[in-house]
Amino acid sequence: MRDLWGKQTDLHEVMGMHTRDIMSHPVHTVRTDDSIEHAAALLTQKKITAVPVLDDAGKLVGMVSEGDLLRDRVPADVASHPWRGADEDIGSRPKRVAEVMSSHVLTSIPAEDVADVAQTMLNYSVRSMPVLDDGRLVGIISRRDIVRSVIRTDDMLTNEVQHRLDEYAGDLHRWNATVSDGVATIDGAADDEAERTIVTVIARTVPGIAAVRLTAPTPLTAGRSPDSAS
Repeated sequence: MRDLWGKQTDLHEVMGMHTRDIMSHPVHTVRTDDSIEHAAALLTQKKITAVPVLDDAGKLVGMVSEGDLLRDRVPADVASHPWRGADEDIGSRPKRVAEVMSSHVLTSIPAEDVADVAQTMLNYSVRSMPVLDDGRLVGIISRRDIVRSVIRTDDMLTNEVQHRLDEYAGDLHRWNATVSDGVATIDGAADDEAERTIVTVIARTVPGIAAVRLTAPTPLTAGRSPDSAS
């Protein structure tokens, strides 16, 4: 392809991160008939802010957050709020997850662009979204997951790309990877076009890699001049 100045380059198409690259799995869940205390304990122990709610058949039916669990659960101090009276009906407070959960759930799919997920979270002020594959809960993606992915340094990305390439090559250092501003440049010849594709895909699987540039030609094209006949 050609860059903005018309120069021929070997830059492969940009491929951003997808939900499957950074989502958390397996997913911590609660059931509709679980107690609010049980759900609160789960959020506290796992240090998460919300959790998917499943029915008895294992189908996603809602989300419950810290805010949902707090609603009408903290007793008021009568001394500070005397107008409420001391005989407030504690029995009317919700007891089960189904009573406080949100049944309108925003979801993602494994192949969705993380940029779109982030925008949805901002638009609707949600902190996490369950990930469904053919209606089955396979993961959950949170704002924290997205933030963690975008603050990875180029050095971290370089090390991970290099590690995956070396693994593919059987621990032989056939390629040298460097990452700058999320773009991975890979030096080293490939045996054929198929291997070039494999190397590119391997680099793209690293969350945070926005594009891949292969600098060396394949042996089939190394000796050809730009004007040679095909």
